[in-house]
Amino acid sequence: MTGGTAHGRPFGDDISPALSCDPRKRTLFGSDTYFLESVEQLGTLTADVDGFLHRHAALLLKPDAVVSRQIPTTVDWLARNGFRIVAAERTRLTRTAVRALWYFQWNLATPQRRRLADMFMDSCDALVLVVRPEADDGEAPPASVVVTERKGPTDPRARVPGQLRYEIGRYSFLLNLVHTPDEPADVARELGIHFDTALRERVYASALAGDDRSARARELAEQLHAEVPARDLTFEPAAERLKRAVQEAEASLAPGAVRDALRTARLAARDQDGYRRLMEAIWRAGLPLDAWDVVIVGTHVLPMKRTGLGPVLDGVSVPDWQRHMARLAVR
Repeated sequence: MTGGTAHGRPFGDDISPALSCDPRKRTLFGSDTYFLESVEQLGTLTADVDGFLHRHAALLLKPDAVVSRQIPTTVDWLARNGFRIVAAERTRLTRTAVRALWYFQWNLATPQRRRLADMFMDSCDALVLVVRPEADDGEAPPASVVVTERKGPTDPRARVPGQLRYEIGRYSFLLNLVHTPDEPADVARELGIHFDTALRERVYASALAGDDRSARARELAEQLHAEVPARDLTFEPAAERLKRAVQEAEASLAPGAVRDALRTARLAARDQDGYRRLMEAIWRAGLPLDAWDVVIVGTHVLPMKRTGLGPVLDGVSVPDWQRHMARLAVR
């Protein structure tokens, strides 16, 4: 695939080393439609595509951030950490969008994780923020790499004070509220997934203007809060609500193996293994229970990651990028 060019590089060739320190990613993204469409469009708006993507990061505030009312906390955290919001727009995390965003990591997801993600990701709109550091240090690693490090890890037990995910809620592996693209190439690709041509141009134009758009981010958060009820995402209350709902549902079921299995699992739901069996019984029975309660409990007790596998593309760290930039400097 070598027909056409994107800001001087043939489609299908490896992308610029300025956009990724991972050689495999540079090859794969050279033929990725989402990345190519986004970078092509950015190239019509600025001659410094690589510089723009180096200076900007993106944050996706997922539906769990909306219902837990943590978008304003995130806006405050960004300001305290020296990041200016330069664009803010709503997006919808459809089943297709979820698989596109995590296409190179979703091979690690268990069937239970995929099912739970589908239950809440498309429950309401999410919010995308584009940010840049207030201090423009040309020697610093890409903004996306820095924001991803400061955001904190997926595992809530590994988060520490000061990290964004520590401040906005340590709920579970899947209910982590915020996602960030790992490095500059991922910023372009993910904006290509979230937005069509017209909306993406508005996002890029807003970011290029560089004005503080935190007021717009708060306005969009208020809109989302008006549309979606607040939810408590902690495990214990959700587990109690789920057991009560199962008990009520049992009364509507005909006597037999399904009802007996539900009752047995409900009465045994006292620890992780017991709640896991309860979740399995709920799904076998096809009970139409509250989706958020199912997700909250499920993300605590069901397996989230397939073992013995690595992602197609792994994350990168600030030290990875510091070494990469040192290699580029001596070329």
